[in-house]
Amino acid sequence: MNALSPLSRSDREPVRNLSRRTFLGAASGALLLGVGMRLSPAVAQTRAEGPAAVAPKPGTRVAAFLEIRPDNSVRLLSPFVEGGQGINTGLAQTIGEELDLDPGRFAVECAPPGPDYAVVNGLRMTGGSFSTRSSFEAMRRLGATAREMLLRAAAAKLSVPQASLTTEDGRVIHAASGRALGYGELAAAALALQPRDDVPLKDPARFRWIGKPVQRLDMRDKSTGRAVYSIDIRLDGMLQAAVQHAPHLGTEPEAITNEAEIRAMPGVHGVHRLPGAVAVVADTWWRARKGAEALAVTWSKPAPEGVDTVSAGFSSAAMLAALKGSTAPGIPAEQEGDTAAAFAKAPRIVEAEYDAPYLAHAQLEPPSAVAHFAADGSLDLWLPNQMPELFQQVAAKVAGVQPDSVRIHSPMLGGFFGRHFFYGPANPFPQAILLAKATGRPVRVLWSREEEFGMDAVRPLSFARFKAALGADGLPMALQTTAVGEGPIGRWFGALFKSPVDSSVVEGLDKKPYAIPNRRLDYVKVPHPVTIAFWRSVGHSMNDYFYESFLDEVAQAGGRDPYDLRMALLKDSARHRTLLKTVADLAGGWRRGPFTAEDGTKRARGVSMASPFGSETATIAEVSLKDGEARVHDLWIAIDPGSVVNPAIVKRQVESAAALGLSSTLLEQVVYEGGQRQAKNFDAYPILDRERMPRVHVAIVESGAPMGGIGEPGLPGVPPAVVNAVAALTGQRLRSLPLSKARLSGA
Repeated sequence: MNALSPLSRSDREPVRNLSRRTFLGAASGALLLGVGMRLSPAVAQTRAEGPAAVAPKPGTRVAAFLEIRPDNSVRLLSPFVEGGQGINTGLAQTIGEELDLDPGRFAVECAPPGPDYAVVNGLRMTGGSFSTRSSFEAMRRLGATAREMLLRAAAAKLSVPQASLTTEDGRVIHAASGRALGYGELAAAALALQPRDDVPLKDPARFRWIGKPVQRLDMRDKSTGRAVYSIDIRLDGMLQAAVQHAPHLGTEPEAITNEAEIRAMPGVHGVHRLPGAVAVVADTWWRARKGAEALAVTWSKPAPEGVDTVSAGFSSAAMLAALKGSTAPGIPAEQEGDTAAAFAKAPRIVEAEYDAPYLAHAQLEPPSAVAHFAADGSLDLWLPNQMPELFQQVAAKVAGVQPDSVRIHSPMLGGFFGRHFFYGPANPFPQAILLAKATGRPVRVLWSREEEFGMDAVRPLSFARFKAALGADGLPMALQTTAVGEGPIGRWFGALFKSPVDSSVVEGLDKKPYAIPNRRLDYVKVPHPVTIAFWRSVGHSMNDYFYESFLDEVAQAGGRDPYDLRMALLKDSARHRTLLKTVADLAGGWRRGPFTAEDGTKRARGVSMASPFGSETATIAEVSLKDGEARVHDLWIAIDPGSVVNPAIVKRQVESAAALGLSSTLLEQVVYEGGQRQAKNFDAYPILDRERMPRVHVAIVESGAPMGGIGEPGLPGVPPAVVNAVAALTGQRLRSLPLSKARLSGA
């Protein structure tokens, strides 16, 4: 047997040990054209010290690269990874607007690792609904700067004043003489010029593509099967690998009783031990998988519970009990007014506890990675990822090479939802690297659906406790909230942010727009022994359900309609009142019910609000009951992201987020028993099907506020709106998701 050195804990969790400088100390790509994005002086200084950093102006950094080729083709090296969110199209619209070039003429690729692309707080990341809003101004300036350089090059070539030239969709025009030059003819001369810092941007009133429903650039390739994902990568001489992971996280292979038998199977190249797994390498993946499934492995015994170890006695129920039973003092995450005094004099107090389960990502494309060592020892790595520089650093450590010897290729993601960050043992690419090194051949590791369900890093099981003091008018005088658990920011990025409060545990519970004069939010950390992860809308995905559902309980206790209560509590925010009224108008007016619909079914509606990722949403759900289950007929969602680049993409993103939010509300949960996950495929992990998919109606409100995110904000308002509707319909207040755990009956 080939024994491969296991990764140490620090190898499996390098984010905790990487400084910000380490994140950025990667080789830069060739600069073709860039425009600075403003960063804090501290970040700029840190980045200027990196071994591959380019000395910037104070507080600025190159944000993107643009290449205009002599044959008139245009290539954008994007700082972000396309995973279905439409970022490539949005970037092309933004740059094309200022460049005066049809976005349809852009070819967009994900840029290689390098500090030039670190546009998110000094780091490079696709996630947090941050791509467009973090780069919008920089991308506009990129297009405007490129256009000005082309004008300068044309003025020199035509021997005319620059002011006498105009542009029109990829051409520089001299109207007085009728002459015109294509951008491709001017590219070499233009890109040799020094960019100017003072290029004016276009008046938004003259926008031609920004704000318009431009067709997505990847539509044709996806429709015709030409889109290339990580799972599609093929190299000459490549071997295929399948794995069998340890039944308990943190245990290792000790013996394989039938190794000789597996090696003798047709096409099998070898059997290899890996950290927490055993791999079979073969000439086809099917042969590798059959071999991996047939392995008879003896595993080490589970260690006592702790981070990265899961005991044989661990269960979801026990974890929830630990969260509920924690007596640790809370760390204040938000304080306003005097909650103790308000509770002491309150005529009525309302209390409730809410929880939400572990969730899988269950993305369409199973995780895979291809590793290939070149003759000079450098490494090419193809893998789905949301942080190329981070994966470069980790890969270099696993391979035993310098980061600049690792070339990360970032294909389009076949779904991600937060799946493709580095989560230690939940990633296959270290396995591919170790196997490629051991075999001397390119190796593709592809996890089966069962292995993915067993190893996927999960959204944390979460718990929150609420206590509200009501005045004689039924309005809340005070609100005490306690969030208990652990989040992915604290787990994976705690060393960078150094805050005692994990924002991914409290987001959606803090900074609410409601005028409640006395508020306190406490955070109590209780670590999970399992591998936890970001999941679409992160803490908002459960916390807005907790908060907005409890707010309906407050309304009921105070004898108020939940819509009217929200309107009253939003008296100081015209933006939120407008949004709430917009969603009510979209739904044909607010009515809670129960009421009888035209088809004779008894229905009710629920309402909620959320403020995720810089955007604001208001949601109304209409539900009925069928065979003891909630059936959602319509979701009305009003979203205010401040401003938009492509309204068609916004609408589709809200619709997809709503579908995922509803799936988690009705059906999804990862259940641990005996230290193992019970669901190994979609047959035991049901997701939303076509029959359960409601009509989704979307209204976009552009308030002019700073641009917010789009990919995730449509999700958090769905669970509370549905649960509030169920409560109105049945009288049952469900404080634990998913709803499939309960059998519902009419009020």
